[in-house]
Amino acid sequence: MPDTIDTLLSGGTVVTMNDDGRVIPNGAVAIRGREIVAVGSAEELAEQYLASETVDCSGCAIIPGLINAHTHVPMSLLRGLVADVQLDVWLLGYMFPVESKFVSPEFSYIGTQLSCAEMIRSGTTTFVDMYFYEDEVARAADEAGMRAICGQSVMRFPTPDAASYDKGLEYTRSFMEKWRGHDRIIATVAPHAPYTCTDEIYRRAAALAREFDTPLITHLSETARENTESLQERKMSPVAYTESVGAFSGKAIVAHCVHTDERDWAILTKHGVGAAPCPSSNLKLASGIAPFAGMLQAGVNLGIGTDGPASNDDLDLLTEVHLAAMLPKGVSGDPTIVPARQALALATSLGAKAVHLDHLVGTLEPGKRADIVVLDLRALHATPRYSYAPDAIYTQIVYSAHGSDVRHTLVDGRFLLRDRQLLTLEEERIKRAAQAIADRINAFLSEREANLLDKIVAIGGVQQSEIFEVQVKAHIDDVDAIVAALNGPAFTITKSSERTQYDTYLAFTDSVRGRVRYREDHRRDPGARLDPKYTLTLTVPAAERDELPHAVLLSRARYTAPADRSLRFYREYFQPELVVEVEKQRRRWRVIYKDEDFAINIDRLGHQGEQGLYLEIKSRTWSFRDAEHKAALIAEMLEHLGVSDEQLVKKEYLEMAAAQVH
Repeated sequence: MPDTIDTLLSGGTVVTMNDDGRVIPNGAVAIRGREIVAVGSAEELAEQYLASETVDCSGCAIIPGLINAHTHVPMSLLRGLVADVQLDVWLLGYMFPVESKFVSPEFSYIGTQLSCAEMIRSGTTTFVDMYFYEDEVARAADEAGMRAICGQSVMRFPTPDAASYDKGLEYTRSFMEKWRGHDRIIATVAPHAPYTCTDEIYRRAAALAREFDTPLITHLSETARENTESLQERKMSPVAYTESVGAFSGKAIVAHCVHTDERDWAILTKHGVGAAPCPSSNLKLASGIAPFAGMLQAGVNLGIGTDGPASNDDLDLLTEVHLAAMLPKGVSGDPTIVPARQALALATSLGAKAVHLDHLVGTLEPGKRADIVVLDLRALHATPRYSYAPDAIYTQIVYSAHGSDVRHTLVDGRFLLRDRQLLTLEEERIKRAAQAIADRINAFLSEREANLLDKIVAIGGVQQSEIFEVQVKAHIDDVDAIVAALNGPAFTITKSSERTQYDTYLAFTDSVRGRVRYREDHRRDPGARLDPKYTLTLTVPAAERDELPHAVLLSRARYTAPADRSLRFYREYFQPELVVEVEKQRRRWRVIYKDEDFAINIDRLGHQGEQGLYLEIKSRTWSFRDAEHKAALIAEMLEHLGVSDEQLVKKEYLEMAAAQVH
């Protein structure tokens, strides 16, 4: 009497991905409840089992469900937001500002639904996530019927769901307690990366993961810059640092590992850490190409991920498998490394080890969960088919198949996709909800891109200084006469300094938009600070600038912010139409004249601009009336300093240098 089962997938090529690489042409998989009970030929299993339903899989491959070892699924709502920029511009200039304004429980839930629909359609049954409001990610994944490891992000600075990392860790504990023991959802902790976390965050996160026996998730060695800064600041690679703070004391999954070497691989192998490069994202953000062959040879538990859809821009894991097979060949010149079977293993059997779920999924074997994908191999791009070589099926899947070829997707023996129809998610409703959120983000960015102040505010630290700045410039020849006058009875000197300043102006043909000045300021006077100071200043022209006498210039709406990123970052972020550099040697005096504060500078311009010495007098105020008053005082000061109207220059250094450029 045949045993009864629920489902028999029959007639396809069964690719077990088990240790002996068993492939069964005209094979079958028997499923009872949530488990696989038998794998064999279609004829044998038809005789052994009486199935409630037999599904004809002729012309298809029956493979283990794919495992996406690293992603940020709510970020499907940010797909296509920005591209063709450096990682820091992408992250700090766009992702973080948009996330801080728009990420909410609804955002994470709708974004996850959208991503789950896409993953199910393209054959992913398990994913490892790291994001905010991860409880909503878990809820959406559970409703979709997927298997997921959901990591709640923790950073040292405020995040959309936590004002501090202490609050973030408290939220994470509650989240992990809520989902503890769930059959398909594992809730865990995800300290973002060494450059966004502290030693304490990693230690506390590791303790939390050990307590709940869940894998800690983090980013490591994604960019060369990250590695360089880690070596400079900590004298250790990101991998070695993460080990040193105890992050590998329990289970761990680390994303990217693009810039790692043999020493890092030894650490990962020693602790059984799963690594998840993300080829498409790493290529798009120019982070590099992960050393797949080296890590595999070193015995690292290697999986593969898509990363978030904002940097990929899709969740088709077969694309990543394809790249994992192709890229190592291209960079090494060796076409034999990372063969198709090994590449497919990254998303199945090896991937399961990387995410610490190989006891449940990753291969088609009795006792494993019935997470299965049926891949139609009859499309034009998959035709014809060969079977003379035992590995021909791997070649066809890895080099020819697309995610759109997925016909059925099952998790725990339950159809989530049947004959290319989603069964657990309402696709049209999800797309409408996703677009509604995207429309709000689009309006925000459209307004911000036209407003330099909004762009500065978005990256933080902005402060408004006095609205109006009055200034005058003059050619001078005799510095000693100016200094002597400053030491006379008309002026009270409160401070003096010497410095070299390198100013880069980021400007636009439409001057109404204003301009941003990036300044690198080096003090040279005795006892001054040793490190240079970097600042951003936003200035917009004043409509009243032509109304003041004696060549006094007026500008308004000044905002300053610390320039804690590279000049390259700001050029890419603000995308100016004109970039002008001004170098000057500056002697500065802060003086009181008739109870008003002024800055008096003597500047020698460097390689750009009109050569020679310039006197500059400046003051700032909140009032246009006061600006007029100070303009009158500046006229008096020019007389005291012996400067005639003929020496006055009604230009700013930017204009002088720009004229030289053109």
